[in-house]
Amino acid sequence: MRPARVADAADMAALLVAQRSFMAPFDPPRGEEFYTVEGQRREFEQLELAALAGTRQRFLIRDAGTLVGWVSVTNVVRGPFRSANLGYAVAQEANGRGIATSAVREILRMSRDELDLHRAQAATLPHNAASQRVLERNGFERIGFAPRYLQIAGRWQDHDLFQAILHD
Repeated sequence: MRPARVADAADMAALLVAQRSFMAPFDPPRGEEFYTVEGQRREFEQLELAALAGTRQRFLIRDAGTLVGWVSVTNVVRGPFRSANLGYAVAQEANGRGIATSAVREILRMSRDELDLHRAQAATLPHNAASQRVLERNGFERIGFAPRYLQIAGRWQDHDLFQAILHD
């Protein structure tokens, strides 16, 4: 796993196109350009700027050299809160092999040791048991329920909220 770079735009576009129908029930609405190399190039340029500003980072997950997913640290808040949101996705073929669990574990370690964050929050659709298992295996606790929390698959959907405390 390593930070996303503009040079990864073609690989990411190919992954997104290949996984589009699998990820559709879990994704926010996206324009067609998002699934193109140029759309991903622009996305990664923004990611690089956000990483420099310390507000957002994305890390790519590769399995035997093939891009299979990503983990994102977003909405980084400093000061006494020292918190961020965590999001992740793994290709259908890579599900059930511990790849997401390992990637989230590494991001939590980095969030604690390198970003000096105190807390990470994640949200899942209530029926997404696989994603909830990834979080629970990494020490996340369910902290609440948020009605109509995010627009996913074209409609506002409820989410279960989880947090992991990174420092004692």
